[in-house]
Amino acid sequence: MANYAKDSAGIVRAARAGDYKVGIILGSGLGSLATEIDDAVRIPYAQLAGFPVSSVTAHASELVAGMLEGVPVVILSGRAHYYESGNPSIMRTPMETLKELGCEIIVATNAAGSLREQIAPGSAMLINDHINWSGLNPLIGEEDESRFLDMSKAYDPALREQIKAAAKQEGIELPEGVYMWFSGPSFETPAEIRMSQVLGADAVGMSTVPEVILARFLGMRVAAFSTITNMGAGLQAHDLSHDETKEMAPKGAAKIKAILKTFLRNLDK
Repeated sequence: MANYAKDSAGIVRAARAGDYKVGIILGSGLGSLATEIDDAVRIPYAQLAGFPVSSVTAHASELVAGMLEGVPVVILSGRAHYYESGNPSIMRTPMETLKELGCEIIVATNAAGSLREQIAPGSAMLINDHINWSGLNPLIGEEDESRFLDMSKAYDPALREQIKAAAKQEGIELPEGVYMWFSGPSFETPAEIRMSQVLGADAVGMSTVPEVILARFLGMRVAAFSTITNMGAGLQAHDLSHDETKEMAPKGAAKIKAILKTFLRNLDK
């Protein structure tokens, strides 16, 4: 494991001792969850070795460690995206740091565009698989056979069942679907959206897949959500914009927060 991760984990433990169980990656609209952590320490990415600082306005670029619903968690409040640097492994050090801090489970979240009428803006979607349309991979350059990673159960089936049970407990509808990763930063064209539907995608976005690959490579279990902010290009009357993403993200994010907190409360039961 890279020295950057050991150094960064050391900085976190110096501020708050102990091991952690769950790492949570907050996408657009979910930043407020970081304010609900008990006994929290907050460390800007700029103070952590090898951590990238996001240029996206909705991402705080801050690590928060503490307790959430009685579970020791590390939150990555914001992520760096491939489209910011052209580096698909830009989140490798943060993911290695979560592993170094003891995290066994990763919960990733993102904002996404829906391809299905039944999954409308303001919804939350539980990701059950992905399509890596970008063709990029954070494991390119690995020099041993560990790079041939089995992704057949990338989104842990047992975790998904626990999350669905938490959603039912909260009375929140939680459709499952396939997330398709485009590199961004431009939004998809109507033709690309039609192609994505034909290929079996339910939502499209510009993140998450690299972190999921890295988490599985590092031996952590993964669950992931999309908060649906818009319909894909050609499926709604108005133009796509990042302002719409920022406006709509909190609506689905509120559902994800409620589900996630119940999931954590039930985790060890």
